[in-house]
Amino acid sequence: MSDTPALSHPVRVADLPARKTSRVTLSPDTKVCAALAMQLGIAGLRKLRFAVSLIPMGKHDWRLEGQLGATVVQSCVVTLEPVTTRIEERVAREYVHHYEPAPEGSEIEMPEDDSVEPLPAVIDLGLVATEALALALPLYPRADGAAHADAAFTEPGKQALTDEDVKPFAGLAALRDKLEKGPE
Repeated sequence: MSDTPALSHPVRVADLPARKTSRVTLSPDTKVCAALAMQLGIAGLRKLRFAVSLIPMGKHDWRLEGQLGATVVQSCVVTLEPVTTRIEERVAREYVHHYEPAPEGSEIEMPEDDSVEPLPAVIDLGLVATEALALALPLYPRADGAAHADAAFTEPGKQALTDEDVKPFAGLAALRDKLEKGPE
C-alpha cells in the first residue's frame, strides 16, 4: 500500500483571503471513494461530501468548520453481512500561529478542546475529511436482528460458568433459594 492518501485537497494558507471566509466542498468520485474505503479498511464508501468553511481569526489564525456526510458499508461483527450506515458529522478545527506544544517528556493533562492545532503552510482538507470519517465509523456494526450467541466452554462433565454465576449477588440468591426450599 502506498503512502499517498486516497483523498487529498491541499489549500495553501497564504493563498486564502485574510478577511473573508473561504468555502470548499469535496465530493470525490467513485474511484476515490473506493480507494478511501480500502485505506480505511471498510467494505465500501458509497458517497462522501465534505462542505468546509475556512474562517480567518485575527491576523494569522484560522477556524475550519465543516459538515461531513457519508454512506459507508461495513461487515457485521456477528454475521459478516454488509451493514450500510449513514454518517453525518460536524467537524471543527482551529489552526493557530502561536501554538506551543508541551515540552518533550513532560506530563500534562489532556485539554478538553482537542481541535486546536498548529497552523501549517498547507491545510489538506482531504486528510481532515478522512480523519473525521475514520473517527465517526461505527466500531461494531451489526446487521438488523444480529445478536451475539452465547458460547460456553468448559471441561467435559462440568457445568460452564455463565454471566449469572459471576454477578456479585449470585451466591446470595442461591443461598436464599436453598433456605426457602428448606432441609431436604
